[in-house]
Amino acid sequence: MIKRKNTQQVKAGSLLIGGGAPVSLQSMTNIPIEETESNIRQIHELESCGVDMVRLAIRTEKSASHLRAIAAAVKIPLVADIHFDYRIAIAAMEAGAAKIRINPGNIGEEWKVREVVAAAKSNGVPIRIGVNGGSINRKKYSHVTAESLVDSAMENILILEEAGFEDIVVSIKSSDIFSTIEANKLMAETRSYPIHIGLTEAGYGLSCIVQSSMVIGHLLLSGIGDTIRVSMTGNPVNEAVTGRKILESLDLRYTPFRIISCPTCGRTARDIDLLAIAEKVESELSAKFSEKLKNSGKRITVAVMGCEVNGPGEAKEADFGLAGGQNGKMVLFARGEVLRTVSVTDAVEELLREIRSTF
Repeated sequence: MIKRKNTQQVKAGSLLIGGGAPVSLQSMTNIPIEETESNIRQIHELESCGVDMVRLAIRTEKSASHLRAIAAAVKIPLVADIHFDYRIAIAAMEAGAAKIRINPGNIGEEWKVREVVAAAKSNGVPIRIGVNGGSINRKKYSHVTAESLVDSAMENILILEEAGFEDIVVSIKSSDIFSTIEANKLMAETRSYPIHIGLTEAGYGLSCIVQSSMVIGHLLLSGIGDTIRVSMTGNPVNEAVTGRKILESLDLRYTPFRIISCPTCGRTARDIDLLAIAEKVESELSAKFSEKLKNSGKRITVAVMGCEVNGPGEAKEADFGLAGGQNGKMVLFARGEVLRTVSVTDAVEELLREIRSTF
């Protein structure tokens, strides 16, 4: 069981962040906001993947009109990502942004920051302070360290606090695993604002998945993190799926079923394609049992194992499972007990029949 750090709670539209609320999953569109319909479609797709909040880049005041149209067409809370111009921040909040992401230090004079704060208070919009390796105070620091990241974040936090605003979410990221982890730990000790975690500029594909999982997983296991994003080059749906899997693996998000399978070895008979069987089991469970499990509140673990050694023995905690045998046969088992021997061709259907009988 993960013991999460107690943070103050903010509300972004319908989404609660911090204060014991479930860890939320974020993503960001990769389409210019002027392409309104394309953004709407992408946001709907991200929502279907389990994303709780989506960020959009807002570059001009005029872009706020597109944000208004997008916000009216989706249910999910939207974050406006803004730099430099305080007027864009105000326009975005008036257009329906549930949260804004700024660095107060690059907004300009104090009166401009106060204008943003007044609009945020009036609209009930929290402000996310985002600091990464490219936005540290270069007048004080020549290179990125955990300390320079936190100190630069605190400079921005103090600007908001001095303006009487504390409805804040903090995000501190770099492209380096170690400085990102250490900076977030330091930040968690410094203030109790909710923290958005991730690894910025993490690349694409397997490299991004591994590095992001290490950072996000480590921090979540340490009790740090109220909202996450996997920053992946390419289609944001891929980062959304990865982030959801991270949360599910740590029991921070409900999933109706879990598939466990062995890597296979020479004990697995050649007529058993374990990967194909595991993929079919997952696909069938998703199509036929997800809603039933959700409605019942149950969660099952299903094992697909290559041989009798890795079958009921090592997977005895699984609710149901298949284990490879010889001569075109597999063993069907439940909770460590062998039920019967089935043919490889009928194995998945026999497994599903057994699961179906429990409902």
